[in-house]
Amino acid sequence: MTELTSLTIAAALKGLEKGDFTAVELTQAHLDKMDKYRALNAFIVETPDLAKKQAQESDKRRASGTVGALEGIPLGIKDLFCTKGVQTTAASHILEGFIPQYESTVTSKLFEDGAIMLGKMNLDEFAMGSSNTTSYFGNVISPWKNKNKPDAQLVPGGSSGGSAAAVSAGMVMGATGTDTGGSIRQPAAFCGISGIKPTYGRCSRWGIVAFASSLDQAGTFARTVEDNAIMLRSMSGHDPKDSTSAKIAVPDFTKALTGDIRGKTVGIPKEYRVDGMPAEIEKLWQQGIDWIHASGAKTVEVSLPHTKYALATYYVIAPAEASSNLARYDGVRYGLRIPSENLRETYEKTRAEGFGDEVKRRIMIGTYVLSAGYYDAYYIKAQKVRRLIVNDFMNAFEKCDVLLTPTAPSGPFAIGENDDDPIKMYLNDVFTVPASLAGLPGMSVPAGLDADSLPLGLQIIGRPWDEETVFKVAGVIESLAQFTHRPA
Repeated sequence: MTELTSLTIAAALKGLEKGDFTAVELTQAHLDKMDKYRALNAFIVETPDLAKKQAQESDKRRASGTVGALEGIPLGIKDLFCTKGVQTTAASHILEGFIPQYESTVTSKLFEDGAIMLGKMNLDEFAMGSSNTTSYFGNVISPWKNKNKPDAQLVPGGSSGGSAAAVSAGMVMGATGTDTGGSIRQPAAFCGISGIKPTYGRCSRWGIVAFASSLDQAGTFARTVEDNAIMLRSMSGHDPKDSTSAKIAVPDFTKALTGDIRGKTVGIPKEYRVDGMPAEIEKLWQQGIDWIHASGAKTVEVSLPHTKYALATYYVIAPAEASSNLARYDGVRYGLRIPSENLRETYEKTRAEGFGDEVKRRIMIGTYVLSAGYYDAYYIKAQKVRRLIVNDFMNAFEKCDVLLTPTAPSGPFAIGENDDDPIKMYLNDVFTVPASLAGLPGMSVPAGLDADSLPLGLQIIGRPWDEETVFKVAGVIESLAQFTHRPA
């Protein structure tokens, strides 16, 4: 039944409703696909027994007339979400073997709606990376191939690379991700699928291993815009356990997919035309603008003058928050412990062995910018610039309903290609970071291929709490792009 793995979530829900197949059959088809593509290393933990049990329970509920919004749908869960009784590592050696005794709010909501967990997805360690090459459990390999360099293994993007690769390869029907500076949108673009980061506060952060608390936000991956809308509705909602979770009603996002954007105005930020941007990215962006015009909407150039400071601002604020959040991993309470003669040495040896190079780099940067004598010069100044970036977006939205930009400044690159240059790796987030700093919803939609036959995405950024317009415009671009390409 391998054809079941090519269904969208929406189509699978209809098939299950009609009795064309069962949740058990749908789950087994995806477990078989996981066996076939295990070499991609998309999973840290596979949970086939749990998945089969959940599928059997799903079929029983459906037979009794109790049907959730995601009843019987096999999903992947990024290994940053705590899952009760299932190892949760954040792709770090320091959390290897940690088995939570509680369930994250997001996964609880998904399971309450009938979703099935196939396993925990690989990621960059503690979500710190843009390539999924910093995981303690090894690189995730993209299912896509460069037609001009067919032997090269490509990155799936990061940090949510395992989630994106698994959806793209058909191992899961959808997957959770987290986005701190682009970790959903960039891998979605690299893997030729759709992914959305909702407004900060739309989904609860309770039970998600923290990287940068004022930026982290849960979101979704799926093969279509509609599938993302279905998943996001299940995941969203106020959570009293999370002080940053907003008391705002959750709409049915699928109802926004009308295909009609006549009368809408789409902003084109002039500052996103960065020096050295590949011509094919520029061409795709123009194609997106043409699709907007063809759909009866208009475009207007807008200015986000502080965009040029966004990346530097992010790489002060995010490491600062990370250095604070990761202080809890000390070898005493949970996770890895390297015994030593005294407590200080235990701390030092545990953290030295437990954290990878990129995590150590960001902890050091964060500790530096928070230290006496540098706090005002770096951290406080970065927070002030962040406010200016937010103001830029709010001013732009006085002229338009959403913004349209490229998702990433390039297509997927080879594993190891940028590992010797952290700054070059950080530049992968140049188009996604500004929306994260402002807490805005952003979605990537596959829109074309580059010269190497690798996927490229367009990004739609919306007003706070206006995911509906983001989905509406994304759905139109999806229908006009007709992106039917699949990995080799």
